[in-house]
Amino acid sequence: MSVSEHPSDYRFQAEMRQLLHILVHSLYQDREIFLRELISNASDALTQMRFEQLTNQNVVDPERELAVHLRVEERDGEKWLIVEDSGIGMNRDEIIENLGTIAQSGARAFLERLDEGEVSAGDVIGQFGVGFYSVFMVADLVRVVSRSYRPADEAVSWVSRGDDSFHVEGADKERRGTRIEIKLRDDAEEFASEWRLKEIVKRHSDFVSYPIYLDGEQINQQRPLWRRAPAEVEQDEYNSFYQQMTRDFQEPLAVIHLHADAPVHVRALLFVPALRDRGVLAARTEPGVMLYSHNVLIQAYNTSLLPRWLSFVDGVVESEDLPLNVSRETVQSNRFIRQLGKVLRRRVVRRLEELAADEPEKYAQFWQQHSRTVKEGLATDPPDVETVMPLLRYDSSKEEGLTSLDDYIKRMPEGQEAIYYVLGDDVRSVARSPHLDPFRERDLEVLYWVDPLDPFLAPIVSQYRDYPLRNVDDADLALPGAEDGAEEEDTTSAAIADADFNRLVGRFVKVLGDRVHEVRASQVLRRSPARLVSPEGTANRELQRIHRYLDQEYEIPRKILELNRRHPLVVDLARLVSSEPDAAVIDLAVEQLFESALVQEGLHPN
Repeated sequence: MSVSEHPSDYRFQAEMRQLLHILVHSLYQDREIFLRELISNASDALTQMRFEQLTNQNVVDPERELAVHLRVEERDGEKWLIVEDSGIGMNRDEIIENLGTIAQSGARAFLERLDEGEVSAGDVIGQFGVGFYSVFMVADLVRVVSRSYRPADEAVSWVSRGDDSFHVEGADKERRGTRIEIKLRDDAEEFASEWRLKEIVKRHSDFVSYPIYLDGEQINQQRPLWRRAPAEVEQDEYNSFYQQMTRDFQEPLAVIHLHADAPVHVRALLFVPALRDRGVLAARTEPGVMLYSHNVLIQAYNTSLLPRWLSFVDGVVESEDLPLNVSRETVQSNRFIRQLGKVLRRRVVRRLEELAADEPEKYAQFWQQHSRTVKEGLATDPPDVETVMPLLRYDSSKEEGLTSLDDYIKRMPEGQEAIYYVLGDDVRSVARSPHLDPFRERDLEVLYWVDPLDPFLAPIVSQYRDYPLRNVDDADLALPGAEDGAEEEDTTSAAIADADFNRLVGRFVKVLGDRVHEVRASQVLRRSPARLVSPEGTANRELQRIHRYLDQEYEIPRKILELNRRHPLVVDLARLVSSEPDAAVIDLAVEQLFESALVQEGLHPN
């Protein structure tokens, strides 16, 4: 039986009915967005059709131009707007699936955020995008008539008033594609004006890759933005293209527009997003760039051209020299692809370096959002370590805000031969680390490594520009700037006598037992009573810290406990051990000093 013999009524899902209610009954200042959404959907259908025709000519209307047509009609005194494309089309099952449902997770997530007050109803379109359903902001009734590209499929129509139901039945349509007939509401008749339609297309859809006609006149530029010379393009055009492509209505932090013919032929337009997380209804849902050849989309999400640590980059790459396989559906991996990837990677890194030098506030925002992804490059792409390290940024003991390794090196005093860093849970705790005592004495800068990824990277980034990177908890650190006798300077109180101090050390060893590797006097502490340092030659020293971050089975690492024999707390405790060895407060104080040292190191199991 034909489709026309099966007219059927359907009800929307609960989430879809809620979303439609918000659209129809809320006030919006930018209702024109609906046309952008319909044209974007038409563009997607045209791209699918163009890709299908690369390998299949047994389609309806094989010679028909791939285009979008707009027109205005008046029917019985009512204004109708028609949006029609010659794209892939839909059959009955596809039209029910595509127009009768919406991703439940996305709809539910949005509605929950709306209930919690995280977003206002007026932000539904501009911030989240709801695609086709935005048409009900301006429509009393919508009729969609579609004919699939498959010769055996029959035409079908879908009708809804934006309430809780829709109707599906057969239709008469000989030509391939989809026609959307919109009966405009009385308060939306402005969208029946040709001038208004041209204005909307110019603002939102000027760079769609297919011609958009209004009553036979093409009204968009169509020429892909990435094929134009960078000098011809304004920033507003970049922003508009980015927003059309991604539905991300934050402006990108950086734009990379590349034209090159050597060593490879490439046209690329890449963007660094302002936010790490993609919206629940974003147009671009996966990492990877759009890959074109001869103006044909080959891959929507290509991940082979840029390394994983640049996976936040979005955009378009086109090359007429791409080596395609027989079906022209995938890209063969060969020397050309590797060379093209190197060109793109160098250009993106150079743009990030320019952003850091010229717009440090923007780079700080970039680092806040994408630092985790960049740091993955140090662990997953060892050959790229030297490329990635100049991009790293850290808080430090001397500079306000973030600093690079290169800037740290520039500030190093004469005689300093290493880059020093301290590991911990957050800036506030490491700024009070006892390890910093000798560095403050000598006015030496220490970088704060407080990201959970930093312990993973410590064994990898052991050197930068001929300078070793040293953890300040190394027991054998030899610091520059120490004068003869400086280590013996009394800055707080008289030192403990050797006999008293040895008794105190024995008490610490008895109380702490195997929890520490050794207890000894510190040669560097000034303001702090104690610190924990790693025994020389300790392998996998950060392994337990990593286990703690990953909520895996965790053991407190055995470290050397160093005591400041001049600190008042340690002096008083030593005297108490000598005069009242049975005092209960002694063991409690020992435990407290040890636990505090663990907290300061970021190693406490709690």
